[in-house]
Amino acid sequence: MIGAEKVLGLIPARGGSKGVPGKNLVEIGGKPLIAWTIEAAQESIFIDRLILSSDAPDIIAVASQYGCEVPFIRPAEISDDQSSSADVILHALEQMTEPYEYLVLLQPTSPFRTAADIDTCLTLCQERSAPAAVSVSISEKSPDWMYRITADNTMQPVLPVTSEATRRQDLDEIYVLNGAVFVARTDDYRISKSFLGPQTVGMVMPTERAIDIDTPLDVIVANALCDAVGKRLH
Repeated sequence: MIGAEKVLGLIPARGGSKGVPGKNLVEIGGKPLIAWTIEAAQESIFIDRLILSSDAPDIIAVASQYGCEVPFIRPAEISDDQSSSADVILHALEQMTEPYEYLVLLQPTSPFRTAADIDTCLTLCQERSAPAAVSVSISEKSPDWMYRITADNTMQPVLPVTSEATRRQDLDEIYVLNGAVFVARTDDYRISKSFLGPQTVGMVMPTERAIDIDTPLDVIVANALCDAVGKRLH
């Protein structure tokens, strides 16, 4: 609980990953990718109940082995590439027999997010009386240096050119969603069906904990980080 309000943790992990086959169970630092998220959530001081939403028996088996509750099997109609996160979240909320004031969505593709990151995001959401809070990291590349290439290979800036800055340190810091932690007040989410809105607040995470496993190269990098600095990046 945070204050007097209950917190539900939800891990969405469908089968059928294309970029990295069997992604949610691929080994990172000697254990399945999904185990990192389960363990971080279990260490949170605020999450009252942690559940998995999955359609895959192998993912369900491993999650259960690591102590994550699996109260239902995700229906096939919200388990394909076209299914939205909102479909999955709203379905999970409908299965709950008791109310939760806060929802924490934890994607299993962020292995180095910690319990402290989860709890900081929840605290920020509560203290700011915000409908939602999300984790972000500093972008390595500024949109001021991003371009589209036209059919005749000329470069068109993505953003209007407003300065002649040529050094990175002269540009404003830009933050990007890193996918590690999404928090929302449950009632607000049911209405907006989104974590992003004009009143969403951002919780800044260190870049080294913000890696998102989406490609085979990400798997290599994550394992290299584990070898270099230990099993957890706390």
